[in-house]
Amino acid sequence: MPVQQPTDSIFNQLDAFGHKKVVFCSDPDTGLKAIIAIHDTTLGPAFGSTRMWAYKTEGDALNDVLRLSKSMTYKCAIAGLNMGGGYSVIIGDSRKDKTEALMRKFGRFIKNLNGEFITSEDVGTSPRDMEYIRMETQHVTGIPESLGGSGDPAPIAAKGVFMGIKACVKEQFGSDSLTGKSVIVQGIGHVGESLVKLLRDENTKVYISDINDERTRQVSKKYGAEAVSNNSIFDIDADIYSPCALGATINTETIKKIKCGIIAGSANNQLQDEQVHGEMLLDKGILFAPDYVINAGGIINCYSELMGFSKKRTMQLTENIYDATRNVLKLSKLENISTTNAANKIAEKRIADIKKVKSTY
Repeated sequence: MPVQQPTDSIFNQLDAFGHKKVVFCSDPDTGLKAIIAIHDTTLGPAFGSTRMWAYKTEGDALNDVLRLSKSMTYKCAIAGLNMGGGYSVIIGDSRKDKTEALMRKFGRFIKNLNGEFITSEDVGTSPRDMEYIRMETQHVTGIPESLGGSGDPAPIAAKGVFMGIKACVKEQFGSDSLTGKSVIVQGIGHVGESLVKLLRDENTKVYISDINDERTRQVSKKYGAEAVSNNSIFDIDADIYSPCALGATINTETIKKIKCGIIAGSANNQLQDEQVHGEMLLDKGILFAPDYVINAGGIINCYSELMGFSKKRTMQLTENIYDATRNVLKLSKLENISTTNAANKIAEKRIADIKKVKSTY
């Protein structure tokens, strides 16, 4: 999905991404400034997380929410879920600007969409924030287990990424064993740390990097991982690079530097430009696991909460990410196209097929 420049008109951006609806939310009393983007509802209500971030411009916030919501459409489709794609962003510093009143007011905006959009936590928000939203609307997931929810989706999200990594290793090395392999995990938030644990449990050499030096030291000591600086991660000759923080770390400059043969992580929108950099990775022989394919564990967890599935069923759906990744890699190889294009073809086919079914109702 190409990046649209903030100078584009809003309607040009919506046309480029193919969105159904975008809602701008403003409340001077609480300081709320937010955007809810609904991309597609062919498969069901739009599902997407709520991110709170101190964007430099409102144009940056709009561009981010448009990209993230379209990714959610494809993520739900390829994961086999009956959900559409959406996303929301709150403009502000989550450490200073977030209050109960602000989150509850945001919940009122979600309520006014009458079930067309369902949310959960993301960067800058937490299960506690979902509790506040739940006070105003039922259209929220990821609430604590004590309130009947599924709790923190991070461990399930990490499990999905782990299965995606194993699928790539199978393709590259003929066996999906990670014993003796080396992985660079960039970003060790809740998902990143859970992934580090899974990797270390399988006797994988793990390098970790994060902007928070203290957290890097803590996780390094806890799991026996090797801490490295953000500036040196592309100098390391490892098997796998796993970006688990913010997006766009795969770009023209980093592709020139990277020594890993596999890229597979949890971050959304890892490629700065999906087409350009997807092709560059293909040409360089680097196996890229499309982020929306392997980071679907979090949404699977939330979907299971909505559907009332057991934890066992949730884990089964998450482990299916292994086969979904393998299918993408096979199509990429068969048609000699980038893995992002292969994943998009699979997702778009499912959406088109269901659209045809609905047209006969």
